[in-house]
Amino acid sequence: MQINNNLILVTKKICKLRFMKKIFIIIIFTVGLFEPSLCKDLKNLKSIEMDVLRNGEIIGFSNYKFKKENNFFKVKNITSFNVEILGVNLLSINSSGTEVYKNNKLISFNSKTFQNKKIKYVNLKLSNDKKQYSIDGSSYKGNASLKNVVGNWWNYEILKTNSQISPLSGSIKKQKVKYLGDEVFNFSGKNIKTQKFSLKSEDEKISDDKKLNFTVWIEPNSKVIFKVAYERMGNWEYKLKNYN
Repeated sequence: MQINNNLILVTKKICKLRFMKKIFIIIIFTVGLFEPSLCKDLKNLKSIEMDVLRNGEIIGFSNYKFKKENNFFKVKNITSFNVEILGVNLLSINSSGTEVYKNNKLISFNSKTFQNKKIKYVNLKLSNDKKQYSIDGSSYKGNASLKNVVGNWWNYEILKTNSQISPLSGSIKKQKVKYLGDEVFNFSGKNIKTQKFSLKSEDEKISDDKKLNFTVWIEPNSKVIFKVAYERMGNWEYKLKNYN
């Protein structure tokens, strides 16, 4: 009888372990399927206007317009700025791009950029099997995981992923995001409580001109990014001017 009881106990433990293993596999599988998607707050936006500053001086803008059409959500961006030092053109950017989402999932992105008289571009679309992105870009041609987010500063999902797609050239950049704490941000004379994050390249050995090294301030309720700061040939900021 004692042997039978022990056998029953062992059998129960084996069944429990098998059950826990199945649950674990299901959890891992579910996490693996995660794809960034738009939250309700962002879908209700009509526009975002950001000033581009270098060393405290406004040198241009980056503006987004949003449009809902049935199950589709479109984001159009125009970014333009120019930096001159002693009459020499240091850096100029004129870029336009359009993201298209269907049922909150990115299905296409197209952009064209003139950077210092050089042309950069991205043509991204969801693959026919809907399992990956197909990218034809000036710096990358190939496929990309659905976990990627287009690296535009209107979308707070960029702080929730470990990989982003360059909106200028289509290159894929691995990143790591760290929460730095809360910080009060003055916007239009009002003190707004924001959350502060660092966004950096996962590979710290890549060249400085390709390295991600941003500080990002976001208002947690609206999910709107209020400010982005970084250093590269000066102190740069993308600073929220207006949104509705």
